[in-house]
Amino acid sequence: MLGLVALLLPTAAQAQRKASRANRGKNGTFKSITVDNLPGYDERWFHPGMYISITGSRLAIEQSQRYINQGNVTANSIYSPTLGVGFIGDARLGPPESPFILRFAPGVSFLTRQVEFTSRNYPNPDSIVTQEITSTVINFPLLLKYQSDRRRNARLYMIAGLSPALTASTRRSDPMKNQLQAVGTDLTLEYGVGLDLFYPLFKLEPELRFSHGLRNLLVPNNDVFSRSLQRMSTNSVTLYINIQN
Repeated sequence: MLGLVALLLPTAAQAQRKASRANRGKNGTFKSITVDNLPGYDERWFHPGMYISITGSRLAIEQSQRYINQGNVTANSIYSPTLGVGFIGDARLGPPESPFILRFAPGVSFLTRQVEFTSRNYPNPDSIVTQEITSTVINFPLLLKYQSDRRRNARLYMIAGLSPALTASTRRSDPMKNQLQAVGTDLTLEYGVGLDLFYPLFKLEPELRFSHGLRNLLVPNNDVFSRSLQRMSTNSVTLYINIQN
């Protein structure tokens, strides 16, 4: 999918500028006039689409005060790459000139989140043990998009909303590396910025979005890793490539 987008971009970029008629500039040379692609796009109240996403995801963690005081175990969450795919449904709120769009964008993400524990006692002094939470998550973001006026074939927008998430499956391939566990549901606050680029056959939206979890995902267990934490939540930054018609 990423390769297809990479192949489409140069072709679409060349098609972005078409000479509808020739004009002479001040120096006597000919210059081209850029036409508006998809001129009736905003007249339609609903626009379907799809997206692919690349995410840097980590768990925001808080250690238990007991373990902080003892100093036996310290924890550090690290960023891990994540791939996601999904669909888009945009519904305009109001007349065609309204800047507000309601977006529903369900999708699937394949997450592997890691926390490194440094312990003075387990299993060896000053050793680092990595715990992984690997899961397939279904997201149901409901977002409000505020877009600027269109300038030829581009416009900026801001987007924000909430995203419930449901864990479809959790993979625990190594009992020693998968002792740390997370609950199966989450709710995240999402916000970001993007750019609408109008091409002759479709609209491309590169978008950067930030996500912060509102729930404590920690599942209490008797292992040393779970006991050393009192809270963990989602924290991620995602690049979306949205395509709509």
